This record gives sequence, structure tokens and C-alpha cells, in this order.
Amino acid sequence: MSQFALTKQFLHWYSLMVAAGVLLLICSGGLVTSHGAGMAVPDWPNSFGYNMFLFPISRWVGGVFFEHTHRLIASGVGLLTIALFILTLIVENRVWVKWLAGIAVLAVIFQGVLGGLRVTEHNAVLGLFHGCLAQGFFCLVSTIALVTSRFWRQIQPAANRGEIYTLRFWTFVVTAMLFVQLVSGASMRHSHTGLAIPDFPTVYGGFFPPLDPASIAKINAARAVTQAGPPITPGLIMLQYAHRGWAVLIVVGLVSVATAILRNRQISGPARSAAGAWLALVFGQFILGAWTIWSNKAADIATAHVFVGALIFMTGVLLSVVLSAMISPARQEEVLSTLPKEAAKA
Repeated sequence: MSQFALTKQFLHWYSLMVAAGVLLLICSGGLVTSHGAGMAVPDWPNSFGYNMFLFPISRWVGGVFFEHTHRLIASGVGLLTIALFILTLIVENRVWVKWLAGIAVLAVIFQGVLGGLRVTEHNAVLGLFHGCLAQGFFCLVSTIALVTSRFWRQIQPAANRGEIYTLRFWTFVVTAMLFVQLVSGASMRHSHTGLAIPDFPTVYGGFFPPLDPASIAKINAARAVTQAGPPITPGLIMLQYAHRGWAVLIVVGLVSVATAILRNRQISGPARSAAGAWLALVFGQFILGAWTIWSNKAADIATAHVFVGALIFMTGVLLSVVLSAMISPARQEEVLSTLPKEAAKA
């Protein structure tokens, strides 16, 4: 029995390691975009004609360093994910967990192909999808880490299911809002217009964006002189303006939901601690968003903004999964199945 428990524990820790690798990959991708190095290596799957794994280290300079290391990390994550699937097939007895691991393999393959096509097709839209899928893949692997943990086996069905239903609904809503925010942020990064509004908390010195043709022409003339980036449009200004307003709504909604989770004693201590971390992360993220503007979109600050955003979205997904488990009709059966036979009979 102890040996069986040890294999389960190993699967859990291994899946945590894979999730950490995916988070590292997301940060690496953020550095690629922040440094404008998405096309620094113009071919794929080779690197300047070399086999990717044999590309000379002496040529890892400038933007090539960020893009090439991103490819190497992605390859490593792909191999780790395949190993996770094999390990899950061997260790796990829950069919749905094996399915999750299988979907993770398909997702990482699709993600790699999508990243390659972004290079070969010179298509920024594919880069946008590539970035968004990375966030979903991170949450998927993190969910596997959750459901293979000792904590998951100890989650008890809710006594007051109505309260948990309501909390789950609003957690879903906030998590969906977070995904929309991630998409809008990725849209700004991949269009290289993260500074379409260069000041914060004001908007070109006021509270509403100037959208008339004369103002746009004046702004673009100033951007050309200071080399602040590509020309902007009213749509790009409104995208960032909406991103800021949506951030405020997220903070309000997340604080309300996380506080309700913290106060609900039906929810176990680790899940309430995650809600507390959720609160801390969203305030830190708000500050990082402002700092990104104030620092003229410094690469390390912008990447930290991506990093924390991924953690916030992942936390929302995992809290949603935990709350769903508490009200699932099959939860009691799963809890009993994880207990020793003597305890289950009792």
C-alpha cells in the first residue's frame, strides 16, 4: 500500500514540475514578444538551417537568444508532457485523469506547430492564438497536478450545496473575465502597441481617449519622432482603454469572490489559502500593469505582468475545479474509492 501511495505522490510531484516548466515557457515567450524577437530566427523547425539542438551557442546573441531558447524550452516541455502521459497511464486508475493527460499531449503538439507556423507564415494572429493556448495548456497541466494530489483526495462533498453552487458560478465568471483580459493583453503585445496610451492613470492627460483624426495624426507624428513604435489607430487606443477598464472590473469581482471563499468554512483550508493568494496576485498584477506603462514597457516588467497574469488565471481555474468537485454527485463515490477498504466499509 505504501509503495502504491509513493507512485501516486511521484506522479503528483512530476506533474507539478511539468506545470512549472510550462510557466517558464510562458515567461520565455513573454520575453520574446517584449524584446520584439518573434522573427529573430526566420526558419522552423531548423534554426538558420541548423538542427535546432545543434545550433552553435556562439550565435545565441540578441533576439536570437530569446527566440532560440524559447524553442528549446518548448521542446523540453513537449518531452516532459509525453512522459507525463505515459506515467499517468501506468500509475493512474481514473480514466478521466488519463484523458486529461492525453489531451495535454495533443495540446502541446498543436501548440508547437502553431508556434512554428507563426514563424513560417509571418502571421501575428497565429502568435496571438499561440499565446492564448499557452495559458490554457498551463491550466490543463496544473489541473492534472491538482487532481493527482493528496489534497484532491481529501476534498469532501459540500453540506450546503447551494452556497458552493453560487460561489462556483461567480468564480467561473471572474475566471472567464480573466481569460478575456489575457486575450486583450496578448493582442496588444503581438501588435506591439502596448503603449498606445503612454500615461497612467490618465489617458493622454485626461480621462477619455482622443479618437478624432486630428488627434490621432498628432499622436502618430510624435511617435515617429520618438520611435515609440508602430502607428496607432483609434481601435488600438480603445483596446488598451478597455483593457484598463476591464482590469478594474476584474479587481472588484475577484476581491468579492475571493473574500466569499475565504469566509466559507465548508471550503478546506488549502483552497481558502489559494483564494488569499488570488487576492494578493491580482493587486500585484494591477501594480505591474501600471508599472509597465511607467517603465515605457520595460521587458522584465512586461514579462512579470505576463507571469503573474498566468498565475491569476490558473488559480481561478483550479478554484473552479475544486468548487465543482465539492458539488459533484460523483464526489462521494470518488472519496470512498480512495480510502482503504476497511475505512470505506465503516
